[in-house]
Amino acid sequence: MPLFTTLHLHNIAEGKESEYAEWFEETHRVDIGRLRGFKRVDRFEVTPEQIMADIPQPWRFLTVYDFDLSNPEIDLPALAPLIADARDRGLIREDDTERLHTFELYGDWKWSGNYQSEHALSGISIILGNYVAGRFNEYQKWYDDVHSVEVSAVPGHVGMKRGGLSTIQLEPRRYCPGDQLVMCAQQTDDLTFTIRDFSARARGVSPSGIAMEPRSQSGSFARTVHYFRNIGAQTPWPGGIAYDGDWTPYRDAETAQNQ
Repeated sequence: MPLFTTLHLHNIAEGKESEYAEWFEETHRVDIGRLRGFKRVDRFEVTPEQIMADIPQPWRFLTVYDFDLSNPEIDLPALAPLIADARDRGLIREDDTERLHTFELYGDWKWSGNYQSEHALSGISIILGNYVAGRFNEYQKWYDDVHSVEVSAVPGHVGMKRGGLSTIQLEPRRYCPGDQLVMCAQQTDDLTFTIRDFSARARGVSPSGIAMEPRSQSGSFARTVHYFRNIGAQTPWPGGIAYDGDWTPYRDAETAQNQ
């Protein structure tokens, strides 16, 4: 059945963080667990570490809802009143920043060798992006065959899934700046290192000696990138940086820098 992901980007009303967390765990999880096709839900909080420091981060919190639905036009709208319950309780900040965007996925998570399935994710990043008009197939092939593999191989990056903006959207509907979702999973307790090595590999200067392919011209620069840490896992990421590659070049570079 088709996979759908709904992003709830929001801010919590001032002083209501504990009340929101209690509502989410004791009421909301129970309610959404009754929805047809529901797979999972996770909560995240924006991180101070970001790959593009000049991009605004208007949301402190992100909730990710995953569904597997054969009749999304019937079942997806049922999520809207459950999220509205938080507004009705005065838990969502009324500052016009709240966003609900639903994407139909091209597939489930594509994990790399870095992924440690026995542990929770430490966080995720999302790209709300676009492809250059007329180059959709090229954009898809580049992500599927090249970029998803490159990104997920970076130390601390462990997987990727993608989708396109669904024709089914929840109320209140607001403009989405990207019709393509790129979601990357992390397992790292040093997000700064992970982001820096991602950037270094993209520029061909990583201590690993690994250089990413040039960015495809099919991908538009009209995109925003947002990193979040996992705050919903019952058993958090235990620490360290998930990587199945050779750490020796990184250690050698650190030694040389300290001499």
